[in-house]
Formats: sequence, structure tokens, C-alpha cells
Amino acid sequence: MFAIDRILLVGALLLLVGVVSSRFSARLGLPVLVLFVAVGMLAGSEGIGGIFFEDYELAHGFGTVALAVILFDGGLRTSFASIRPALAPALSLATVGVLLTALVTGAAASYVLGVPLPVGLLLGSIVGSTDAAAVFSVLRSGGLRLPPRLGGTLEVESGSNDPMAVFLTVGLLEVLLGRMEPGADLLLLFARQMVLGALVGLLVGKGAAHVVNRVEMGAAGLYPVFTAAAGLLAYGLAAVLGGSGFLAVYLAGIVLGNSRIVFRRGILLFHDGAAWLAQIGMFVLLGLLSFPSRLLQVAGPALLVAAVLIFVARPLAVAVSLLPFRFPPREVLFLSWAGLKGAVPIVLGIFPLLFGLPGADLLFNVVFFVVLVAATTQGWTLPPLARALGLQTAAAPEPPVSLEITSLKHVDADIVAFPVEAHDRIAGSLVRDLALPDEAVIAMITRGQRVIPPRGSTRIEPGDHVFFVLGRGTEARVQRLFDDVGGPAAAAPPPLEFPLRGDTRLGELEEFYGVRVAAEDEEMTLDELMRGRLAGRLQEGRGVDLGEVKLRVLALREGRVERVGVVILPAEPGADDGGAGADAAGDGP
Repeated sequence: MFAIDRILLVGALLLLVGVVSSRFSARLGLPVLVLFVAVGMLAGSEGIGGIFFEDYELAHGFGTVALAVILFDGGLRTSFASIRPALAPALSLATVGVLLTALVTGAAASYVLGVPLPVGLLLGSIVGSTDAAAVFSVLRSGGLRLPPRLGGTLEVESGSNDPMAVFLTVGLLEVLLGRMEPGADLLLLFARQMVLGALVGLLVGKGAAHVVNRVEMGAAGLYPVFTAAAGLLAYGLAAVLGGSGFLAVYLAGIVLGNSRIVFRRGILLFHDGAAWLAQIGMFVLLGLLSFPSRLLQVAGPALLVAAVLIFVARPLAVAVSLLPFRFPPREVLFLSWAGLKGAVPIVLGIFPLLFGLPGADLLFNVVFFVVLVAATTQGWTLPPLARALGLQTAAAPEPPVSLEITSLKHVDADIVAFPVEAHDRIAGSLVRDLALPDEAVIAMITRGQRVIPPRGSTRIEPGDHVFFVLGRGTEARVQRLFDDVGGPAAAAPPPLEFPLRGDTRLGELEEFYGVRVAAEDEEMTLDELMRGRLAGRLQEGRGVDLGEVKLRVLALREGRVERVGVVILPAEPGADDGGAGADAAGDGP
């Protein structure tokens, strides 16, 4: 038997055990890190597997690739909508927060371990970042969804704070080894890392989105392969130029994920699987790299360092970083406890070994122990803490099936699934009665585990998932069908024109879009209204101003109005609901 045969057998078994163990991780409320590392430890030289592994360079290389894959997948799933309100506080946590965490933890580590202060600060820098995969795997396993600003802050911080930790670690190592002077050189290194990493990430992301939409690759399977190569290109190019590869690959994922790209679902599924494979392989490999006997030797001082990190350094860093942003105390408390550690600190813990720093073995073992303690103690308590603080939002039910536009040509449309709740405007309505925009079509309805073909007589019930094929710009309009009829009005979408059929009744316009056309018969159609108001001058482009809504003739057929452009205007304070506005004699809005 060749050596590769044994490697494939052992690797496959470890991956299978890792996948199965993730089910137990969800039930126990532990991050997958803990159980995957435990699998590696059991397979290691001091476990039942007896596999001896102490190749730090290989572990560092594999860990770097795995982290790049995980960060790229995280970027693909980070929407601009979640970034905008959370960007400033998240960046404060990712920079000032990491720095304060490193300083406080490093000072404590220097005292507890009896090492020089710069070495203690190096350890603090290594454990200073928060792991996004660990945090959100715990939250998902608990069935929780955080408020948008809080969840966005934690997500963006976790995805963007790794470059700061890498910079501090590499910079301190260079200073400790006499290769760099503290001060201007260190600031220049930071600026180069951030600026080059950001530029490369943005450019590669935009370039990848452009190419994937315009180049026919011949096979569907090549599209996710291309995007994966683009992510690795972002990391490698930034690193070679002296920038932050981790920042570059994360930003490239964000830009690509927020672009309109073909074969989106296939790309996301591919990268989700690749991220899981990278996560399992990396954690199992790191478990193989650890020696339980060495971890026990540092257990006492490492516990003290972990206590300072969890109960002092992280809360202080969060409180100071978020001071300008007026977060409620309960959200500050949650973010303080949500500083879960993951793969980045362990991979960074290998750096001192690769650099040949004296005492690097001690640092690696302490870092490994601190990460396991932090992940275990904080991981299983995070969902209960969110509930106790009243921060949980029930996660929206997932539809049992999914649809996708599978054409590899660029199609200017999206498939969006909306869950129906009892208080939605659309609940209880027949499909034929819906006043849908002209570029919106119901493709499928799911009810429980059943797929229901949409017909005019199909009644939409609470608990259904309605799948729409939507033209660009129509999603915000369709969203109004799902507004709470008894609750506060949702923020109105921008007053852009959208088309409706001429046979749409005015009552349907009021029922589904929340606008009143006063002094008009609810049974009157838009066609009848437009022909009545524009008698003698009916032509395409002519419009009617009805106060809350403006109408414009888009298409005529045999003297009847076939399509009408609709603009819903924001309500003016104190506006009189009675009476319709004057006719618009121009070309309409």
C-alpha cells in the first residue's frame, strides 16, 4: 500500500467523524471548533489514533488557505444592507477593540507567565480577534436571530478584525527579533497592510463579478471554481504586495456577493461546502498538532489568562470602542460576551514557532488552551444570554424547497421567497386578486412539505412561502404585500415607477399597497379611470395625478389602457385625504 492510500483513508475517516460530530455540536450548543479539535486530539499521538503530527509549517500553510476560504464565504454572505448601519462601530471594534484587548490581555499574560512585557503583548495580540464562524454557528444552533444593527456589528467585526490581529502579531515578532524598530516602521506596516489589502480586495471583487457575467465558461461547474480562484487571487496578490491577504479576500467576497452574478445559488452552495471542508480539516489538523499533556502543564496560568481575556479585556475593549455609538447596555454586554475565539488565534500561535522565537512552545500551548476555554465557556451560554437580555428575534422559517434561474446567460430577474404571516396584507388573498407589478410573477407556493402550483383560484395562507420571479426594482413593491396591516407602516420604498395591468381595480391598489384613491369607485379599473380622466387626449405617456399616487399610460391596445405606470408618493403631513388631485397634462412623472 502506498503512503497516499493511508493518508486518503485516514483523512476521509477524520472528515466523516468531523461531519457527524457537528450534529452533536449543535445539540450541545458548542462551537464546532471544540468538537473538531477534540476529534483531532483523539486521533493524535496521545489519543486512540496514535497519529504523530508536529509539522508546524504544514499546519500554518493549510490553516492560511482554510481561513482564506472561510473568510471568502463569509464575505459572499455579508450584505451591504447589514454593513451600512454597523460599519462604524464594527470597524472601531476591529481596530481599537483588538488593540485594547491585546494590551490588557498581554499585560496580564506577562505577569502570570513571568515573560517580558513584549512577549506578553504578543500573546495578547494573537488572541485578540473574534471568530465569525464560531459566533454564528452557535447562534444558528440556538435558533436565534439578532437585531439588525447588533448582528451586523458582530458579523462585520468578526470578518474584519483578523487583519488587525495579524498586523499586531507580525509587527511584534519583527520587533522582538530585532528586524524592525517600534514607531514609524510599525505604522507604515499597518498602513500598507490595510490600504493594499482593501484596494486589492475591492478590485478583484469587481473584476470577478464583471468576468463571471460576461464570459461564457461552457460548464456550470466552472463558475464556482472561477470565483474560488478569484478569492485565492485576492489573498495571494495582496500578501505578495505587502498588504493584508485576509482583508483582501473578505472584501472581495463582499463585493462579489453583493453583485448581480449568474448561477448565484450554485456558487454559494459550492463555497458553503468548501468553507465547511476547510473548517473541519483545519480544526482536526490543529487538534492533531496539539498534545494534551503539554496543555495540562500550562492549564493553571492559561486559565488565569483566559479569565482576564473573557471578563476584563474584552468587556473593557467593547465598552470603550462603542462609547461614541450609543449602544444600549444590554447590547454592549452581549457583544462583550460574544468574543468567541476560533482558528485565527491558533494559526497565529504558530507564527512564533515559524519565526524561531525563544519560548514559542509555551506561547502556542497557552494560546491553544485559552481558545478552547473561551470557545467552550462562552459558546454554550451565548444563546441563553441573548434570550435573557431580550435580544433574540425568531428566525424566519426556511422554505422546504428552493428555485433558481439556472440559465448561464445574464437574466435581469431574481427569484425571491417570501414567508407569509397571519398579519400580512397578502394572507387570505386569491392569486387572481393580487395587484402585482407587471414584472412580478408568482412561480411557486409551498405549504408545509407540499408544492402548490399557483392558479388564479389559489388562496395564499399564513405559513406559506411564495416564490416570485421579480424584475429589477420590483422587490420593494412586492414587499409591501407582506407589510403588517395592523402594525406600523414599513418605510416606503423610493418613489419609483412600477407597471401594473390596466385591469387592476382601485380597491386592489388600496388593499395591497396601502394607498387611497379617494372619491373613486373601488371596483373601477385603472383602464377605466385613465380613459375617463384623459378623454379625448388618451395617449401613451399621458399621466394623472391622484395625490398619493401618480398614474401614467405605458401601453395602449385597441383604445384600452393595457399597462399603467404607478408612482406611490410619500404621504405629506396634514395632507387632506378627500378629493383627487388635478390631471397631469404633461408626459407624466
